[in-house]
Amino acid sequence: MKLNDLRDNKGARKARVRVGRGIGSGVGKTGGRGQKGQKSRSGVSVWGFEGGQMPLHMRLPKRGFNNIFAKDYAEVNVGAIQKAIDAGKIEAGAVLDHGALKAAGLARGGKDGVRLLGKGELKTKVSVKVAGISAGARQAIEGAGGSVELIEVVPAAEKAAAKKGKGKSKSRAGAEA
Repeated sequence: MKLNDLRDNKGARKARVRVGRGIGSGVGKTGGRGQKGQKSRSGVSVWGFEGGQMPLHMRLPKRGFNNIFAKDYAEVNVGAIQKAIDAGKIEAGAVLDHGALKAAGLARGGKDGVRLLGKGELKTKVSVKVAGISAGARQAIEGAGGSVELIEVVPAAEKAAAKKGKGKSKSRAGAEA
């Protein structure tokens, strides 16, 4: 056997069907689309259409809702903070806020700030500035000699709206004076 004699097994590679290339091909004229009608035309999308009958997705009951006022917190356990301190990702003396926890890889997302939860054990004295904290987490931090400061996080959209409002009131005050 020589390299230039190598071939695929018969039937291993199947040629694509060339639709609409005459009677002899078996898929000439209408190209396997049947006769006339909406589905024989190009650019047709009729997914979920059941011929006028009420479609399945409309027959099924609706369920649940999305609360537009729900807060989006990045949840961090005190045990994870202790692990990060032991690994050297966080300095024990530093104030832990959203930025510090994000830099250490503990807080993901959380456009409304960080909420500390009490899972795990904390042995190191830490000072935290967070948007929310559970009773167990507060007890763990204060039990280790640390301090907790709750802050109110204002989303960027509200900050921008407040800034626009302040700008207008200043210009009006200047015009009247």
